[in-house]
Amino acid sequence: MFIFGRTRLLNLHFKPNNFYSMKGPFFILFLLSLFFSIQVFAQADRWQQRASYQMEIDFDVTKHQYQGKQQLVYINNSPDTLYKVFYHLYLNAFQPGSAMDVRSRTIADPDYRVGSRILHLKPNEIGYEKIKSLKQNGNSVKYEVEGTILEVSLNEPILPNTSTTFNMEWDAQIPVQIRRMGRDNAEGIAYSMAQWYPKMCEYDYQGWHANPYIGREFYGIWGDFDVKITIDKKYTIGGTGYLQNPEEIGHGYTDKPVNAKGDKLTWHFVAPDVHDFMWAADPDYTHDKVVRDDGLVLHFFYQKNKRTEANWAALPKVMDKAFDYLNKTYGQYPYKQFSFVQGGDGGMEYPMSTLVTGERSLGSVIGTSIHEMVHSWYQGVLGTNESLYAWMDEGFTEFVEEETKNYLRITGALNEKVIDEPYRATYEGYRQIALSGIEEPLSTHADHFYTNTAYGIAAYNKGAVFLNQLQYIVGKAHFQKSMKRYFDTWKFKHPNTNDFIRIFEMESGLELDWYKEYFVYTTRGIDYGVQSVEAAGNVTKVILENNSLMPMPIDVVVNYKDGSSELFNIALDIMRGNKPQENKDLKYSTLPDWMWVSPTYEFNINKPLSDISKIEIDPSHRLADLNADNNIFVNQ
Repeated sequence: MFIFGRTRLLNLHFKPNNFYSMKGPFFILFLLSLFFSIQVFAQADRWQQRASYQMEIDFDVTKHQYQGKQQLVYINNSPDTLYKVFYHLYLNAFQPGSAMDVRSRTIADPDYRVGSRILHLKPNEIGYEKIKSLKQNGNSVKYEVEGTILEVSLNEPILPNTSTTFNMEWDAQIPVQIRRMGRDNAEGIAYSMAQWYPKMCEYDYQGWHANPYIGREFYGIWGDFDVKITIDKKYTIGGTGYLQNPEEIGHGYTDKPVNAKGDKLTWHFVAPDVHDFMWAADPDYTHDKVVRDDGLVLHFFYQKNKRTEANWAALPKVMDKAFDYLNKTYGQYPYKQFSFVQGGDGGMEYPMSTLVTGERSLGSVIGTSIHEMVHSWYQGVLGTNESLYAWMDEGFTEFVEEETKNYLRITGALNEKVIDEPYRATYEGYRQIALSGIEEPLSTHADHFYTNTAYGIAAYNKGAVFLNQLQYIVGKAHFQKSMKRYFDTWKFKHPNTNDFIRIFEMESGLELDWYKEYFVYTTRGIDYGVQSVEAAGNVTKVILENNSLMPMPIDVVVNYKDGSSELFNIALDIMRGNKPQENKDLKYSTLPDWMWVSPTYEFNINKPLSDISKIEIDPSHRLADLNADNNIFVNQ
């Protein structure tokens, strides 16, 4: 095919004389066919906007303020002409009366870290970003600040497949640490600099995503960052990106001490192909680093004291093994560094880095660090719209975190007992919300959940259940191949729910849209049971029932009194196939499909009831059944 810009033309083979001899309706039909072919091929690939940031900030640690300059080259790869653009001004959320303040005080179950704290901030404790000037291609533009969003009316529309350059100057003040970012966190870290700069909102196939910040999730443009931070020379900085001037900096980046001229140092970082940039700074950071066999450099920034020293010293070895497993199993980490940085208010992921509170037990430090590191795959590299599909980041991360920790337990890298069912608590959390009456669909935008509880369990628990149950549907072999293929196919492309499920359909050969539609877009639960078991001569008649509004394929395991077992797999008719055998040591048989609208299903076991000790639906406990009491028949 020939490619012209974003439009792909068919390489048509015909003789010139035949082409010019086409007449009337046939020729018009040919042109229409060519036009529609062009349209189809033009939309075949998901386009991505692109941003290139150059930023310089001069930081005053006595006032907790900085002056910033930003040049942003914005590339419009969309088929649309843009007449406005929007920036996030996240720091403005930390002011009394902000949307984040009001939401935190009026939601039924406020986050204990926020509550009414923003309301009581003093003028020197609030956060702000005050725009001093903004130009497009050298000319001033009109703009308006609406809370945490900067609305910009362009002098020149940005045409498809063109770029424009914005130059901005602004002043900022860092708030006291309340949620994720800020100064002087509970452990005494000076600056946790997340969401610290004016950041262009994302524009994709669904339009602009200029959501006011209320403390939930993020979504950003793929881009390149060139950042220079001038700050008091006593401070050590760690976070996103590659340091460009280590010989001028020292602070653990080189072994040689640096004698800086004056009271400040300028740190120069570059970060390619990321959608955000985080950094943290503290005068008391210890900076350790480990170079892995593949060249990946792991950085560790923490305040060394009796609560951190031993636990943080144990991190590098465990994280090294975790990277080995993740690269092999879920896709290759594409960057050459990762930073574990003490700061923030818990654990929060950013490209090439994480903020994590450090004064934890060893198990908590390791578990949280693995969780935030796994985000590098599902938030850092795949970059799903975390606000709209929070479960595709948090839930997937929770699932892979548990898989990673169990691998580390099995290999001895993590000195803990191997857990046979690592998702038991995850399922229990989902069951509680599903039976509570306050569950909301996974498709709910993160900002719009009615309660923090419903959001948290949907994003984390139900998101992880979605994956583990999908493994139950397609089988372990298809599942593992699909997860790797998903990462390799959709990295740096902001995939959505349909993109994900289509990978599993292509890999497994099964139709899975029904699963997505039920488990993502509704709150319908699952409740299958063994209705009856009856002797019928030399065979045993079994009737299963679906007491719920969601259909699922069913594994039924029959245990015989001679010690043998057998698994019967019953697919749904709308799946168009069965999963392959998972356990080679367990006899496996497929039964006729269960028609999804039918409330019951009958089948025969070709042995008398007297030979059977137990019949159980899904002993693997991957089916998210809300009532397990009716899943087992025991032959007394």
